[in-house]
Amino acid sequence: MICHIKRILRLYFCIVVLFLLPLSPILAKGYDAFASYTDVLTDTISRVISTYPAEIGVAIIVNNRDTVAINNKPVYPLMSVFKVHQAIAICNEFDSKGLSLDSLIIIERDELDSETWSPMLKDYKKPVMRLTVRDLLRYALIQSDNNASNVMFKRLVCIEKTDSFIATLIPRSSFQITCTEADMKLDHSKAFSNYTSPLGAAMLFNRLFTDSLVNSASQCFIRESLSKCATGKDRIVKPLLDIDGVAVAHKTGSGYINEKGVLTAHNDVAYIILPNGVCYTLAIFVKGFKGNESLASKAIAHVSSLVYMILCNQRG
Repeated sequence: MICHIKRILRLYFCIVVLFLLPLSPILAKGYDAFASYTDVLTDTISRVISTYPAEIGVAIIVNNRDTVAINNKPVYPLMSVFKVHQAIAICNEFDSKGLSLDSLIIIERDELDSETWSPMLKDYKKPVMRLTVRDLLRYALIQSDNNASNVMFKRLVCIEKTDSFIATLIPRSSFQITCTEADMKLDHSKAFSNYTSPLGAAMLFNRLFTDSLVNSASQCFIRESLSKCATGKDRIVKPLLDIDGVAVAHKTGSGYINEKGVLTAHNDVAYIILPNGVCYTLAIFVKGFKGNESLASKAIAHVSSLVYMILCNQRG
């Protein structure tokens, strides 16, 4: 009889431990049932990113209202995330001049870089290419095509004008854009001249989906293109792929591995709509990761999963 009671008590103890284990980081911090979900996000994410061999910055804007920022210094290379900044600046320029995104651009194949990431080159084999501005923007936003971005900086809106316009939308201190993809390929260190804070990137992305920045048709086009982003499906998007009713639009940025085997940058910024009506912008920037891209992607996906688990219990 006594042995039977002991077995029951041991079983009860195991059940209690299993129930409390997922809550242990929160309980250790001393949160109660009325803790702010932003405090829970901050504490949980801070603990998790501290376990990875990198500097990781995270920013979250929930329902266009509540903000969380962790390791939020403007020291993260933007990499190809800046193609969102570029697209907004181009749409603004075309709107102000009454030009159409369907304007035709004639490109000599020989003027393009055959050794950079460029799905456009695989799709167009002829010596002379005829693409619209809309086509180039799609390549830059959906497939992160470097040649498309370089052509648009050279022919449409220069890097300086892009930087100046974005400074009218988000704080000047939160970002800087001074180099093209071509510049960064020639000198990898120039990637650090295109920098952002996680919150700066999140603010721009959030405004893109909640505010009026350019002509409505142009802005809808950018949003739609980002919802079709084909790169980085193993980052923010990964834990959300099989969840019914979740909508995601995002843009990735990827750095290079230096001579020490360190991944300089690995980024993703997304706008996410949940079935419960909660909408949030999530920006995750990874710098100096001691490992490969696959491991860095897992770190980003881990943070994304935690954010989703916490916010799926909130109300829109």
